[in-house]
Amino acid sequence: MSELDEIGAAIRKFRDERDWMQFHSPKNLASSIVIEAAELLEHFQWDTTNASEAKAQGQKDAIAQEIADVAIYLIELADNLGVDLTAAIRNKLRVNEQKYPAEKACGSAAKYTSL
Repeated sequence: MSELDEIGAAIRKFRDERDWMQFHSPKNLASSIVIEAAELLEHFQWDTTNASEAKAQGQKDAIAQEIADVAIYLIELADNLGVDLTAAIRNKLRVNEQKYPAEKACGSAAKYTSL
């Protein structure tokens, strides 16, 4: 069992011990991902790039908590939908390699349609 599988099992156990599956529809989990991502973003709101990098170090534990919240909901959503998250990530990386070939995308923030 991979570490991601173990984390997924721990998330399911936590959820099921509280009888929360009834609240964890795909829509509710997707909404929760967005809400927690906004809470993560709030740590950096109005900061310059340099200030956000300093804050990332100074508030690392609080920021890690928000990152974990996003990840927990994402892992549960993938699990509930039967999506192999590791395979989906690997597949998306292959897609992105095609969209953003290193020789064209290196050092550029342009969208693939503009490369």
